[in-house]
Amino acid sequence: MSYRRGWIAAFLFSLSMINYMDRIALSIAATPIAREFKLTAVGMGYLFSSFIWSYALFLLPMGFLIDRYGTKRMAGVGIFIWSAATALTGAASSFGALLMARLVMGGGESVSNPVGAKVIRQWIPANERGMVTSMFNSGSYAGPAICSVILGSLIALYGWRISFVIAGGIGFVWLAAWLVFFNAPEKAKWLKAEEREKIVRERDTGPVVSASAGAESSGLLSLMRTPTLWGLAITQGCNVYTQYLFLTWLPSYLQASRGLSITHTGLFSAVPYAAAVILCIFVGRLSDRYLKKSGVGSGRRRNAVALAMLAGTAILAVPFISNLTVLLAVFSITLTGIASTTSLNFALLNDLLPNSRDVAKAMAFVVVGGNTFGLIAPIATGHVVAQTGSYDWAFGIAGLLLLAGATVVLTMTRSPMTARVTPPEAEPAV
Repeated sequence: MSYRRGWIAAFLFSLSMINYMDRIALSIAATPIAREFKLTAVGMGYLFSSFIWSYALFLLPMGFLIDRYGTKRMAGVGIFIWSAATALTGAASSFGALLMARLVMGGGESVSNPVGAKVIRQWIPANERGMVTSMFNSGSYAGPAICSVILGSLIALYGWRISFVIAGGIGFVWLAAWLVFFNAPEKAKWLKAEEREKIVRERDTGPVVSASAGAESSGLLSLMRTPTLWGLAITQGCNVYTQYLFLTWLPSYLQASRGLSITHTGLFSAVPYAAAVILCIFVGRLSDRYLKKSGVGSGRRRNAVALAMLAGTAILAVPFISNLTVLLAVFSITLTGIASTTSLNFALLNDLLPNSRDVAKAMAFVVVGGNTFGLIAPIATGHVVAQTGSYDWAFGIAGLLLLAGATVVLTMTRSPMTARVTPPEAEPAV
């Protein structure tokens, strides 16, 4: 991959990284926040989940806006909103203020995945799509890895409020670089003509895309008639449940069940997240090599998605492990599995989607599916802990959902998302 396309991958990686740094900041600070505002496990579960409510609500509108107004403008608006909301979380003086800040943050963050999918379709040749999608998604694990160490130390030294100000400020640095340097490949002045021609020639190769080259957008309602889109969304949901279990409750679990301090919790959490970053990119590269002969349009990437989900089921062993080193290894395998599942599932969506004009809205639909399950995870875990006094069933539920997701992706994503042809007067495109 050219280093110029590498800069696009770096933009996407850092966008996702900042997104998840801001999400996990609340989890790192959960113990002092719960103490200050006198919140129970159930109360914290609702607070953890709150940003997902607005995130899921705004995903589909954001998908339509990104397809209409472009990635540069909408990514800028989104990161400005969520970074400001994150910084202002540090000024919250009540539970209501905390809740409002998280809701605004979630609305802003709804641009991230649709923007990432659209930029990858615009900039990346089809035979590099798996690796670059993995790089984009790996940022969502690099963010928690970095944040766990840095914010854990800041909270221990200066209190929880300053950590949100710093996390929010990082987003504004990214925004400035994005507005200066990013554009579509057809308009980017810093891109050489030879590479521009390669991108435009190879970004839509494969039997699925070639069949519909130059076609108008099918519309989301038409795409929703295909079982493939629903299969991708359900698979994403089964996977994201486990992701949000880790993202919201892992620090509390390590402190309550394993007796770690806030600082040690940050260091312990960083290791499996860091492992997931490296291994997820490696798995994405392997999936591209796996599809080299059959082509991305074959849809065979679904097999890699299923294998990644099966790796994630290592989480089922957590209740039976007492050794912290073994626990660290199991968490690393699980996080690598769910990280790889997300990136491969996103790449599979692009593989099976005929028209690039539908990318953002289709991605938004899949992410809504994921976050429908994701918003349940923090709340369900809070109730499980409150009722049983243990996290064992929380890990069990997550593992069973991963098994279900592997079955869904193998059975429901076996054909391209080719919409039915409907007369324009009967059904206008969405």
